[in-house]
Amino acid sequence: MRRFFGGRKKAEEIEIVSRKPVAKFKVEQSLNVLGKETLIGEVEGIIYPGYKVKGESVALVREIQKDRKKVDFAVDGDRVALVLEGKTNAKKGDVLEVYQS
Repeated sequence: MRRFFGGRKKAEEIEIVSRKPVAKFKVEQSLNVLGKETLIGEVEGIIYPGYKVKGESVALVREIQKDRKKVDFAVDGDRVALVLEGKTNAKKGDVLEVYQS
């Protein structure tokens, strides 16, 4: 039996449940904002907070921002910032797969 205090899982314990990616995210820039990995780039498909982004490792999308404002989702062609919980170690030009949680 595992116990998680504060309701948080460690980054290495995030798992992908769905088999097919629902979207792709082309990374234009990778930043570290207040200790969170933040990726700026273009969406191909649809992304919601709670989805998972797969790079070298898997990270949870905590928040999506468009034009410096928090949004509920991002769709095809949107240029957004994804605030992640965990690290993907993505670099400029990487195309990451996005999975439903």
